Amino acid sequence: MTIKEIQEEIIDEFSMFDDWMERYEYIIELGKSLPIIDAQYKLDENLIKGCQSKVWLFSELENDIIKYTADSDAILTKGIVALLLRVYSDQKPAAILTAETSFIDKIGLKEHLSPTRANGLVSMIKQIKMYAIAQQVKLQN
Repeated sequence: MTIKEIQEEIIDEFSMFDDWMERYEYIIELGKSLPIIDAQYKLDENLIKGCQSKVWLFSELENDIIKYTADSDAILTKGIVALLLRVYSDQKPAAILTAETSFIDKIGLKEHLSPTRANGLVSMIKQIKMYAIAQQVKLQN
């Protein structure tokens, strides 16, 4: 699936919920389904700066496709990062770099997060894109 198709799928899923409590519960469930990150990647250098809670993000390139793994010590944040990984993992770096993030506004996520969590969300996206830039450079060399 393309990034845009995954984003449309997420927008459809969120439209099924009547209120934000149900959406929060859904995000928490997504976090519980996030595969456990290998302990070797839970290093300070993989921590995302700008997040209130601890969020580890690691990427590797496999056959021109970026695979992200992540974890957080906060259950809601873990759900948010799971949502982002669903969109951006298993994609080509160029696709990640050109992808829009409008689905976040369309599901109303940013406006329903505390200011510090919203800043953390922006930091997570920024780090995902930074890894994509790094992997794109590797592909070009």
